[in-house]
Amino acid sequence: MSENEDDVVYWNLKPTLPYKSTPKFTEIKKVTPKRFFQLYVNTFLGAHFAESFVYPLDVAKTRMHMEGEIAHNSGAKVGNMYRQILNIIQKEKLWNLYAGFSAMAIRSFLFNSIRVVLYDVFRTQLIYVDEKTNQEVLTIPRALASGFVAGCIAQVIANPFDIVKVRMQMDGVRLRMGLEPRVQGVSHALRCIYEKGGLPNLWRGVGPSCLRACLMTAGDVGSYDISKRNFKYYFDLEEGLPLRFLSSMCAGFVASVLSNPADVIKSRIMNQVTDEKGQGLQYKNSLDCAMKLINQEGILSLYKGLIPCWLRLGPWSVLFWMSLEKLREWEGQAGF
Repeated sequence: MSENEDDVVYWNLKPTLPYKSTPKFTEIKKVTPKRFFQLYVNTFLGAHFAESFVYPLDVAKTRMHMEGEIAHNSGAKVGNMYRQILNIIQKEKLWNLYAGFSAMAIRSFLFNSIRVVLYDVFRTQLIYVDEKTNQEVLTIPRALASGFVAGCIAQVIANPFDIVKVRMQMDGVRLRMGLEPRVQGVSHALRCIYEKGGLPNLWRGVGPSCLRACLMTAGDVGSYDISKRNFKYYFDLEEGLPLRFLSSMCAGFVASVLSNPADVIKSRIMNQVTDEKGQGLQYKNSLDCAMKLINQEGILSLYKGLIPCWLRLGPWSVLFWMSLEKLREWEGQAGF
């Protein structure tokens, strides 16, 4: 027996509580201007890198959201994700797979960077150290609350560019129907939207957009954070590629399931035609849109585009989080 019995560890027994010398499994540093700036820029770079690969799926997802509305009015058949992409390639231009990419880049600079930075700020205030285990603890409700608030604030700021992105993505369909395109670029789109209904028109659909952003941020950022902590704690995974991959896959799935209904409603409201006063001609508000969707197309219409949404958010989460974590690693920072 060792002179110091506290140092004895039997191979077949795992201590219920870690030793006092056990380091915390996550080191959350206080937010400083330098860390704030680094995280903001790194988040934008990671998000932009991810979007470059999966953006065509976002266009297909938006088209699927709208097609139920078009089918209801014209009797046309609703196509799947593969059909959407094939139609763009065959009947439009190949680069229409990236329609609205410029608006997406501006939105990403605002939305993705702000939500991740704010989540980091909020969780730093909500994490506590368990004195018994000497480990940092972030409860699921606190992580979800951080994601909800961060997502809502970010979406309110980025909402005008979300509207522009949706309209640019749908202009290819308008051309195929013999209609004039509504936008000719980001600045032109913002000016047209403002002239039709003033500043409030730039925040059209902000209700369902914020709901979606809240759910997506809680599902993406919050579940990535919680998944990573639990994989570390229960499966003894070290910081690295396998841990980041598993955590980001969980994040993409949870975010897709939570946010899809609000995403459908948001797309319908943002894309609808408005009168001279900026009032929507098809839906009065989010609730009216949801009720019409359910009554006319069935309750499953709220999950229209779920597969492309998941096929987009799954790879997006993996590419985004692994890029962000690698950038932090190169800068000598701890994992997110």
